[in-house]
This record gives sequence, C-alpha cells and structure tokens, in this order.
Amino acid sequence: MNSTNEAKVRAGGRGARERILAAAEELFYGQGVNATGMAELATTAHVSKRTLYQHFATKDELIEACLRRFQDDEVLGNELALKRTDLAPVERLLALFTAPAPGFPLRGCLFSNTAVEIADTTHPVREFVADHKRRFAEQILDIAREAGASDPEALAGQLSVLFDGASARAAVLSSIDPYAQARAAAEILIEQAIAAP
Repeated sequence: MNSTNEAKVRAGGRGARERILAAAEELFYGQGVNATGMAELATTAHVSKRTLYQHFATKDELIEACLRRFQDDEVLGNELALKRTDLAPVERLLALFTAPAPGFPLRGCLFSNTAVEIADTTHPVREFVADHKRRFAEQILDIAREAGASDPEALAGQLSVLFDGASARAAVLSSIDPYAQARAAAEILIEQAIAAP
C-alpha cells in the first residue's frame, strides 16, 4: 500500500467498503471469523460501527463478501497456477504444491478455515465454500483430462485432497514441509494416472 492509500485508510471517509473488506480479509485470515468481532473490524477499518452495518447488515454477509472478494480478485496463491498458460498441464497441477514464500503466514486455506468455524452445514457461507471447493476440483479435472489422465475424476479428487491436506498440515505444524511431501505424492499419482491404460 502506498503512502497516499495509507493516509486514506487512517483518515477514514471515502472507500469505507473497501477498507472494511480489507480489514475482514486480514482479521478473518489472521485470527478466524469467530474470534473477530464487528467492533474490532470497525476499528481496524477506521469506520464507525454504524458505517460498517450500513455496508454489511450482518457478520455473515461480511464473511461471504470477504470470501467472494478473495475468490474474485484472484489472490488465491497456488490455485492461480491452474490458470497459467505458460506451463504444461502436468506442471500446472504440480505448481499447486509450491511452498509459500518465506514470511508468508501459514494459516491454511481461508475457505476451509471458515467452513470449519461454522458448524451449520446448511449455512450460506458453508454452501459458498463448498461451491468454491467444487469449482476448484473441476479446474483440476479439466487439466487432468488435458494431461491425459486415464481417470481424470479420480486424479482430480486425489489432488484436491492433497492440496487441502498440505495447506492444513502446514498451518498446524508451522512448516512448509507438507507442500514438498504433497508434491512428491502428486508426482506419483499423476505419473500413474497418465501411464495407466
């Protein structure tokens, strides 16, 4: 963020919705949705609670808007590797398991973390997360087909589980090692899937 933007954020005023979403992204990812209160969100976003509720009538509405922004703005890290046109299909699949850069917080997947915190499986936010995860698996499926996998559906399911597992385990252990371990497993799965008759 440049100094002009920082000054705008500190000063309040215009751009309240953007500041609220930026604060939500930071706090929800950093400490979880349940541990983050609306008062803390308002303070971090430099808005009044009244302004916060004018933009987002409920916390659930803000959670979904934050996830939607995270998804639509394409800031999903390794998931973006699937869209790279400069890589062969197999390399795109393996790029999912690239370890985050040093200093990047190992907090796992914002979507998975949010779903875990919301117990009600029929909650709209849980449904949004499930839809996101299904679309992610469909992207992997398309690339698995492109790579020539004999059973692309099975490979897509396996790689989706590996991806989510690596992200969660890295967060739990505060270690990037699970990414390398998942990549090694992915290499075997992909090789077998492509070699199979």
